[in-house]
Amino acid sequence: MNSNIKGKVIAITGASSGLGEAAARLLSAHGAHLVLGARRTDRLQQLADELNHSGQQAIAIATDVTERDQVKRLVDTAVQTFGRIDVMVNNAGLMPLSPLERLKLDEWDRMIDVNLKGVLYGIAAALPHMQRQMSGQFVNVSSVAGHKVMLNGAVYSATKHAVRALSEGLRQETKAWNIRTTIVSPGAVDSELKGSVTEQDIAQGMRDFYQAVAIPAASFARAVAFAIDQPEDMDVNEILFRPTRQVP
Repeated sequence: MNSNIKGKVIAITGASSGLGEAAARLLSAHGAHLVLGARRTDRLQQLADELNHSGQQAIAIATDVTERDQVKRLVDTAVQTFGRIDVMVNNAGLMPLSPLERLKLDEWDRMIDVNLKGVLYGIAAALPHMQRQMSGQFVNVSSVAGHKVMLNGAVYSATKHAVRALSEGLRQETKAWNIRTTIVSPGAVDSELKGSVTEQDIAQGMRDFYQAVAIPAASFARAVAFAIDQPEDMDVNEILFRPTRQVP
């Protein structure tokens, strides 16, 4: 049992499936108190019920990360219920890849709203509580695409590069409050993320790529758990991982 996870109050966005769900399951198994946010409330509540039935504590809160008030409600519920917020996992994201020349402006806006502004709203909601506590941790989800630009993924890569820059700035600015900041940058991990690609030629290529190399979402969960589990005087700033078979 991971001693520095047990009893921690952890909020997770995008928790109804994929990476967020896997993280919730593993952190719950290690004794964390969870406040789970996602738009799909039926799946979210089903997950919370399952975790509660196993003897853990989990609360489901309908959360669209593009709505700042909803993200604030997620975090405030954690504080009102458990008295604190120890970890904010800003995980919600989407990846509708397409060449820039196809001018998918609505998709560009949506990626910026979810992948970048959603992280900002998570920071804005949790930071005042962590400052008051003089402790806390942000886990912000970037991507391998936040380290190198993907073909047909200029906007997606831009949002994930921005998450890394934002997180590094947050790390530097919050040392006075003993706040830790971790960026997790996964490669091809099996989730519903690839399903957000609407351009059929690009979508087929992504399906083929993921089928060939993707590893389970539990890999992401283990990375998150590792960062949270470290002693409070150790700040794991970034974890970049890929499937062993992945080249780009």
